[in-house]
Amino acid sequence: MDKTLAPSAGTARLEVVDALRGFALMAIVLLHSMEHYNLFFTPTWQPQWLTDFDGYFTSFIWFLLAGKAYATFSLLFGFSFYIQLRNARRRGEDFRLRFAWRLLLLAGFAQLHALFYNGDILLFYAVCGLILIPASSWSDRTILIVASVLLLQPVDWIHMATTLIDPGYVDTNSRFIQFAAQAEAVCRDGNLWQTLADNIGNGQLYSNFWQVEAGRICQTPALFLLGMWLGRKEMFIRSHASRRFWRRVLACALPAVVVLQVLKDTIAPGLDNVTWQSHFGIALGLPGNFALMASLVALFVLCWFRAGDHGYRFQRLSIRYGRMSLTNYITQSIIGVVLFYNFGLGLFRYCGPTLSAAIGLGIILVQVAWSRAWLSTHRQGPLEALWKKLTWLRSSRTAPSPAR
Repeated sequence: MDKTLAPSAGTARLEVVDALRGFALMAIVLLHSMEHYNLFFTPTWQPQWLTDFDGYFTSFIWFLLAGKAYATFSLLFGFSFYIQLRNARRRGEDFRLRFAWRLLLLAGFAQLHALFYNGDILLFYAVCGLILIPASSWSDRTILIVASVLLLQPVDWIHMATTLIDPGYVDTNSRFIQFAAQAEAVCRDGNLWQTLADNIGNGQLYSNFWQVEAGRICQTPALFLLGMWLGRKEMFIRSHASRRFWRRVLACALPAVVVLQVLKDTIAPGLDNVTWQSHFGIALGLPGNFALMASLVALFVLCWFRAGDHGYRFQRLSIRYGRMSLTNYITQSIIGVVLFYNFGLGLFRYCGPTLSAAIGLGIILVQVAWSRAWLSTHRQGPLEALWKKLTWLRSSRTAPSPAR
């Protein structure tokens, strides 16, 4: 049975979650810009000092943010489902079938997004999100067990174990490459219509094959489940129990980051089996990413709690940005591909990682300003409002207040 939350507690929870989601989206924009939105290219005009700096800068940003921003975004997706489910249950309604319809709508938004960017995650979310429907009736213990098993990347361990039974078994975990090569060529040389046509077909295959082979087929539903569990336990509401929980997360996750990284760096170079080479880095790398993500989330939440119910000012800067996460996620891709792809300004030819990160920061600043202006006169972002309206289509009652 859910506890009844005081209005102030509910507001604080949504604010810290929106702020955290906003920061995760900012990191995603930064990473996408450094990758030229999946158009990988190293300019040759740069001076040597800038090229050297690019190497250090990329290594640092990739270690700190790559995979962690996505994981945070996924965690909060599961949390949002819990809030919507809880609110519906308090009204005596069953939200599960409507959530399935909501996921189908998300798949529709994914097609819009995939037209422009061949790294879409929304379709993958729409499929993986289905696990939340049956899981909503699971016990807390069952949720933690299933999520823990998935986080250990069982698919990759099964591939590696198969080689012990059948020495002739080979899996290079690289089916996505055939689609990636064509997608990159079109983005590098194609016009607008060629790019749009390739993205909606070949680009979707590239994106989703990569996500499956990169281990997200296990990680994403696990994070959705953990986000729902955090909602049940009210861990984004400031209390003695929640502060103690996040301190324990920090105390356990940081050593895990070190141990997993050392194991990966020590064992991986000595592997001579191609299947183990293809899967071992994922089997240890994604749990390592999860541990670092958990550390960063714990630090963010503990800082928020330390400042009170409304966080520090620097944290609050991302609240409105996070409230418009769907709108900002799709529009940042449209802006980015126009800046970097051949049909637009073609900046991929001239900008290395550092300059591209500066462009990404510019995209973020523009979107933050737009989010503040839009939400000063509207309750939700434009795509969020459309998603909400369509979610409650043909409902006999007025749609509830947004809970994302």
